Amino acid sequence: MTYPTWSGVLVSSLLYRLGRAAARARVLVLALWVVVLAAAGGAALLFDHGTDDAFAIPGSESQDALDHLGRVFPEVSGTSAQLVLLVPDGAKADTPGNRAAVSEAVTRIGKLDQVATVVNPFDENVHGAVSGDGRAALIAVPLKVQLAQVDPATKTQLSAIADDLGKQTGAKVYTGGDAFSNRVPKLSPTEGIGLLIALLVLVLMFRSLIAAVMPLVTAILGVGVAIGLIFLATLVTPISSTAPMLAVMIGLAVGIDYALFLLSRHRDQLAEGLDVEESIARATATAGSAVIFAGLTVVIALLGLAVAGIPFLTTMGVAAAVAVALAVAIAVTLVPALMSFAGRRLRPRTSKPKRTKRRRKPQVARWWVRTATKAPLVTVLVVVAGLAVCAIPGTSLRLALPDNGTEEHGSPARDTYEVVSEHFGPGYNGPLIVTADIITSTDPIGLVNKIADEIRGVPGVASVPLATPNPKGDTGIIQVIPTTAPDSAQTDDLVSRLRGLEPHFRDVYGTQTAVTGITAVGIDVSTQLGSALLPFGILVVGLSLILLAMVFRSIWVPIKATAGYLLSVAAAFGATSFVFVQGHLADVLNVTHTGSVISFLPIILMGVLFGLAMDYEVFLVSRIREDYVHHGDPHHAIESGFISASRVVVAAAVIMFAVFAAFVPEGSATIKPIAFSLAVGVFIDAFIVRMTLVPAVLALLGRRAWGLPPKLDRTLPVFDAEGDALVHELRLAGWPGTDEAISARDLRMEDDRGRPVYRDVDLRVPRGGVLVLHGTGACGKTALAYTLAGRVTKFTGDLKVLGRVLPQHTHALRRDVAVIPCRGTNDPARQIARDGDAGLVVVDDVDLVLRADLRDHVRRLFAERGTTTFVLTCQDPERIADLLPAAAHLHALTAVQPAEVF
Repeated sequence: MTYPTWSGVLVSSLLYRLGRAAARARVLVLALWVVVLAAAGGAALLFDHGTDDAFAIPGSESQDALDHLGRVFPEVSGTSAQLVLLVPDGAKADTPGNRAAVSEAVTRIGKLDQVATVVNPFDENVHGAVSGDGRAALIAVPLKVQLAQVDPATKTQLSAIADDLGKQTGAKVYTGGDAFSNRVPKLSPTEGIGLLIALLVLVLMFRSLIAAVMPLVTAILGVGVAIGLIFLATLVTPISSTAPMLAVMIGLAVGIDYALFLLSRHRDQLAEGLDVEESIARATATAGSAVIFAGLTVVIALLGLAVAGIPFLTTMGVAAAVAVALAVAIAVTLVPALMSFAGRRLRPRTSKPKRTKRRRKPQVARWWVRTATKAPLVTVLVVVAGLAVCAIPGTSLRLALPDNGTEEHGSPARDTYEVVSEHFGPGYNGPLIVTADIITSTDPIGLVNKIADEIRGVPGVASVPLATPNPKGDTGIIQVIPTTAPDSAQTDDLVSRLRGLEPHFRDVYGTQTAVTGITAVGIDVSTQLGSALLPFGILVVGLSLILLAMVFRSIWVPIKATAGYLLSVAAAFGATSFVFVQGHLADVLNVTHTGSVISFLPIILMGVLFGLAMDYEVFLVSRIREDYVHHGDPHHAIESGFISASRVVVAAAVIMFAVFAAFVPEGSATIKPIAFSLAVGVFIDAFIVRMTLVPAVLALLGRRAWGLPPKLDRTLPVFDAEGDALVHELRLAGWPGTDEAISARDLRMEDDRGRPVYRDVDLRVPRGGVLVLHGTGACGKTALAYTLAGRVTKFTGDLKVLGRVLPQHTHALRRDVAVIPCRGTNDPARQIARDGDAGLVVVDDVDLVLRADLRDHVRRLFAERGTTTFVLTCQDPERIADLLPAAAHLHALTAVQPAEVF
């Protein structure tokens, strides 16, 4: 088998020791994690400052203008509330009695602490505050503070005033606006269904309640710590309400899967008779390496959300990354400790009926992989075409930030939103603000009115109800009501048209304008997030290519894996748009708002699905590769590796799907589309891409799937994602039983075309001995000599040189090995003498350059070698027989590739 070099062993060796230490100190490890959970939870309860859903985007026109208004015109820069008085059919809102009652209510509202001002809809200078049908009157209540700082008492007082107004007028009075929005996602009992499904899958897989419960317990503990840390972080940075829920969703999914990988490997090893503590250490080293690789990819992808340059999205990515990092830490520390507590009770039952049943289980997997690879080109075409069709609705995916139209039906904010939309028009739920710099104007009011008159004629403008300078007369604001909803494409176009007028206003009026408001901020956020998808996609794709090339030492495997990931993402986009934008199946999934999805969904889906896809890819393809390098038959390797890995991959994917899908039925409007897209993405990637497309592509590629160009192979570092190198080293720990310089068994090396360079090599050379590799033609003697020197690492079989297992420890070995290529060397005897203190000296083509006057000198060097071991290559050992001691070891190689020289 081809094994990774020292970098892969280093990680596995550290995990091996960590797993053993956790098993031995299981009480301490468990106590520490409980203390961490209690400390994080307690600190969060004491210092939580609450979440902040102000989706700011520093540097954008809308945000800069909004910040400016906060300084010069604070009355219009905060959040706002709305009271809508609605009279019955046939009646009119504008009656003397209603005017008096509204005036009294306006006076009461104006006295509230957090109210900046209040607009009486019946005042003569107020336009558009009474609906066209005369039934509704809109009382606008701008506040001094942002949404996160709104005092609950303010909302209570506004609701009480609305109730009194309704009693006085006999009308229905709605209270809403951004101040009454409730976008904080909450857990519901429905999410527990995902955990129940995960428990059922684990019970069916492990046939053990102890083993099934363990991943759930560790995942929940990790999520608890993560949420505590996230709320504690509100002390120093604003965190959106979506961040904790996203961390819960992702943390649960990966936490269960990571523990599943370790438990599955541990139980397999127990079934093979391994001691509990040794099995825990090995499971942590092998499956733990895969967990670290998977977690690392997810963490990097989530931290990559910073590419968008939007603070709240970066914070969200960091919060989710913390949850994933904790899941990894718990998997390699707490899970080994709990496995140690369970002891041999985790060992699978071995009764005959159970064994028979287990032997039958792979039949489904065998049938599936044979079907997928029977006509691999057909499979590839069908899968690619099918996923491409599924991706078509994704072209209409519309991004927007949540507003009150996404609130739950029956909530005050949603009811008010719908009443305003019905009686005033959808644009009244998302007014725009145009700011004008009028500091140099001698007629600020006239200038603002002139700009407002021009804006009224812009297509897409329903009305301009307010145009006024601030009290200092240096900044004018013009409120613009669009004809369309805040999250519609037409409103985006209107914002672009208004911004396009800025050069005109500057040339004609000498004033600089900007477009802002909550709606404009949301549009800018969505635009910047959309523009960040390409660089983020390039980052993710490039990362996947490099990481998978490091793991599998292949060009085609990373390309195939990345292409499959892109297909999964595209299909998930298509499904999400099909439901949440186009509205199909919306009622079935309890989707209350269609037309757009939250702006950061695509980038989060790409980041999270990337890590999960690479997880399944590594777990499945590593087993296929392992079989291939052992047996050299690519088609047998696909079937054998698939059958070996499919059970765990299916269980992990079903659990992941169940956890994500459980957040869809009752999830908030923010979380619901994210959970849906992740559930669909996981299902497609695991079952259609990894378990159908991947075997078909590997079957098409055959041997071409494995191998890197030599230069690239030497450049790329190695990551042993399955810990195979450590397993190999542990297996050879007691071999050969004596202290030898060279111990080799069943060595074999092939070229890039799969043809042998040397094969079936067995060597036993004591320290201080001389080994002569000889043979005529291209018999592989030079390749074998360089393998023994640690210069060639691509071989199969078992090899120890100077007590070091190769190729894992080639870097350490090279310090003790000297290689002398006699071809082209002026004075090989002197070089042999200079390097003669090395533990191993390899002299290549020694019979070609030794002259008669050097033979005595070289013979003396060999006789005085001490503990130095020599490896010589030559065409004919008889030509150097007089140089060799009587105990020299001769090994003849037969040409296996007559047409090529290594």
